[in-house]
Amino acid sequence: MKKIIYTVLLLFMVLLTATACGILQEPAEPSATIEAVPLEVEESEESAVEEPTEAAEEPPVELDEEETDEEETMEEEAVAEEAAEEPTDETAAESSEASAAGVIVYEISQAESTVQFELDEDLRGVRTTVVGTTDQVAGQLALDLSDLSSAQIGEIQINARTLATDNNFRNRAIQNEILDTGEYEFISFVPTAVNGLPASAAVGEEISFTIDGDLTIRDITEPVTFTVVATAVSDTQISGTATATVLRDTYGLTIPEVPNVANVENEVDLIITFVANAS
Repeated sequence: MKKIIYTVLLLFMVLLTATACGILQEPAEPSATIEAVPLEVEESEESAVEEPTEAAEEPPVELDEEETDEEETMEEEAVAEEAAEEPTDETAAESSEASAAGVIVYEISQAESTVQFELDEDLRGVRTTVVGTTDQVAGQLALDLSDLSSAQIGEIQINARTLATDNNFRNRAIQNEILDTGEYEFISFVPTAVNGLPASAAVGEEISFTIDGDLTIRDITEPVTFTVVATAVSDTQISGTATATVLRDTYGLTIPEVPNVANVENEVDLIITFVANAS
């Protein structure tokens, strides 16, 4: 009987040691500061410039002296009218700015942006909301405020090795056991469609829309829809929040059994609070 008890205790200690090693070891450091995947901006059909066709040269027509004088008079009148219609310097400058605006590429600013996840768990018998955050998020978007039908959003990447909660023990469990960030450093979202955008937006106007795409966590990719609320702060800055809810079991994210933690929620809220500046 004593031999059986000893064997069970030994197995328990081995399992406990194996779990503790995974949780207590220091997680892998980020390989580098995260950078945005460059967005290949598609040129709209309207902005495509058509090559002018060369007109066939017509043979010169011989005119008599009276017709020549009349033609010169008409040319002088046309030049005078054209000069009278020429815009002022201010008008010309505004026209130039409008034509040059078009589609602008904006890049997420890590200094002004954050990504966080939220889920509930029982911690020492108290229902607690766990929040993990990082500023290591990168991505680009391209849009023309006067024509949002041309809007494009590039791949969004998050460095999972930098996610942190208010508890170092939990952080090691998340990175070493749950997300396995030593092997899978990045979480990525590749947009496939943008829905619900208005035709245009003015500076200071808040707009809402959704982004469909493929979210990859570890080695599993599943479709996810983010709900976005965004505002053009200026012609050179966009700010907003994108939110989505995913299920842990969809991505095989299991919680290790540890003392004082129970009933960890399956639903995980993902929130990207971003500021993107014209690049």
